[in-house]
Amino acid sequence: MHTTRYRHYKGGIYELLCEATLESDHTVTMIVYKAANGTIWTRPASVFFETIEHDGAKVPRFAAID
Repeated sequence: MHTTRYRHYKGGIYELLCEATLESDHTVTMIVYKAANGTIWTRPASVFFETIEHDGAKVPRFAAID
């Protein structure tokens, strides 16, 4: 299975593990991802894939790197 890695705008590399539906609100898709140190994180897809402002430029919060 091919996994996709993303670079956080602050520089960290994360591996997207899967998408999941939030149990308490079925309209919310969560992204489950893993840091290089093995820590598992979740974040709403709308936040994971959003564009933010950083150092005066609009950048993706997470940008796919492969």
